[in-house]
This record gives sequence, C-alpha cells and structure tokens, in this order.
Amino acid sequence: MQKQTLTKLQNNLLIWYEKNGRKELPWRNLQSSLCDKRLYHIERSYGVYISEIMLQQTQVKSVLEKFYFPFLEKFPNLISIANADEDKLLKAWQGLGYYSRARNLKKAAMACMQKFNGSLPKNIKDLKSLSGIGAYTAGAIACFGYDEKVSFVDGNIKRVLCRLFALESPNMKELELKAEKILNLNNAFDHNQALLDIGALICLPKNPKCGICPIYEFCLGKFNTELYPKVKKISYENLNLNLVLFEFQKKFSIQKSSKKLYKGLYNFPFFKDDEFNLNENMKPIADFKHGYTKFKINVKVYHQILDKEDKSYEFKSFKELDNIPISILSLKALKKVKNLL
Repeated sequence: MQKQTLTKLQNNLLIWYEKNGRKELPWRNLQSSLCDKRLYHIERSYGVYISEIMLQQTQVKSVLEKFYFPFLEKFPNLISIANADEDKLLKAWQGLGYYSRARNLKKAAMACMQKFNGSLPKNIKDLKSLSGIGAYTAGAIACFGYDEKVSFVDGNIKRVLCRLFALESPNMKELELKAEKILNLNNAFDHNQALLDIGALICLPKNPKCGICPIYEFCLGKFNTELYPKVKKISYENLNLNLVLFEFQKKFSIQKSSKKLYKGLYNFPFFKDDEFNLNENMKPIADFKHGYTKFKINVKVYHQILDKEDKSYEFKSFKELDNIPISILSLKALKKVKNLL
C-alpha cells in the first residue's frame, strides 16, 4: 500500500470515528470530560483491563448494563482483587460466564502486586506474562490504557483486515503484521477504536454495510465479502443432563465444584443419562436448554424431598443461595423452579 493511499485510509478512519464511533463507552473516556462520575477513582489502565476481560466472551450491551459498574464498585483496583475472597470474586462475576477469566484476574492482580508495584505494566511482553492476558488484550491495555503506539487484532479487526486485504485464511502473525502496517502512529488510540467499531457496526459477518464503510475504496474483498475470512463451521454436540434438587428441611442440595469447567462455583447435583438413577420419589418439575462452548445441552430438572440429610452435599435455603457464586446452568434451573417449590 503506497504512502499516499495509506494516509488517506488512516484519515478516513479518523473522520468516521469522530462522527460515528462509540466514544460514549465508559472505558474509552476514563480521562476525558465525558468520564462517568462513577469512574473518577478508577485508574485508567485498570478500567480498560476490566472492560477487555469482560468483553472477551460477552456483548458490549450486556457488559455495560449489568456488569461493568457493579464490578468496579466492589473491586476498584488490583489490590482489591488480589485480596479478594474467591467466592466473592466469582459472585461478582456471576452471569458473565467463563469463570476462568475471574480466577485469572486474581492471579494477574497478585502478580502485579509482586512484580509491578500494584499497577498493570505498560510493556506488551510484561502484560502477556500475566494470567488471562493474550496478545490482543495486552495491546488494548497498552494502547487504550497508556497511549502506547501499538496495533493488535481481535475477532472484529481480523474480519476487517481479511476483507481489506482479501485474505481467506491468514494466520495470526500475518494479521498482526497487516495491522501494524496500517497503524496510524499519530493517533493510535482513535485508529484502533475505529477498527474495532467498524468491525462491530459495519463490517459484519453477514450482510456487511459496505455502502457506508469509510475504507470501502481500499477494500480488496468488497465484492466477495462472504469469502473473507473463510469461516469454520462449528460442530455442536448434544448433551442430556438430569439436574436434581434434593430438599431437606426447606433447604436444597448444592455442591462446590473442583473440576475445571465450574471450578469454585456451586451447582445443583446433575448427572448424564448413563449416570442417572431415576427413582419414584423424584418428580420432574421443569426442563430447559442451555448452551456451553461446543455443547447444546438439554436439561431435565427433578425434585426430591429427603427423609434425612445427605452428607455428600451442602444444603442452602433460597436466600442463602443468593449469596454464593452459582453457575449459569444452575441459575437457570433456580429461576425455573423457585416459584414451584
């Protein structure tokens, strides 16, 4: 790409972002006049960090409306996370899913206490050494948290770059080199935010809005957008689970998981079909569907009143369940049956 063409592309991005960018997002305004009063005490790099970790698997609208501010209120800095009780940390993360992200927050915070004087480092290599921080998140923190002139690639930027350069199946190294090649060193912050927003709002996976794209004239893939990038079809597995609410003295069975999938979270007992022994005292009371990674899960919920306490479980009242971190699967079950029991 010639220098004159590159300059025009960069300018088009900045002009578009000034008029159409999502500049109102709170994690983009941590040091501006638009900063939400609730964030005055939040260190900029930390506010960016929390937003990026939340946004890894959760939509912007959900993070903004339900999770970002409540989490920062409970954990306003790395010290508070490093010192946090894991149950309380997981409870604050409840509903976001992928709870390894929350556990990695604590590991990273503790490392920052030991190595970086309680703050996130600016250096990309140091950032990537922290649990849960990969190349994209490190770049985003460095750029948006510290104004470093760096480029990076997430899912949205990948799609923009693939179409811009007509790349079907590029590897990450190739994409990172393309992102670096077009980086605007005079305004890396707005340049990168513009790429993220174009990917999220215009260069959509299906039915992209090419007619209003600010880099349309430079795009080599604009007439065959469905080819770039080549999409891998996800193969889902069906899974049947039987979830049982054992009740004893108006309290319900719950168990804290030590397995990787739900580590540190509480679940109602659930069993695969080949592990499940249905008895005449178990009453079916609800069913629902649940999705997790590559699984499409069909859940049947049963209720059984016990004559004596089963010591293999803890027993909690509905009120007590409100104060412990519960998996999304069990939360769904709880909402289904709360008014039935």
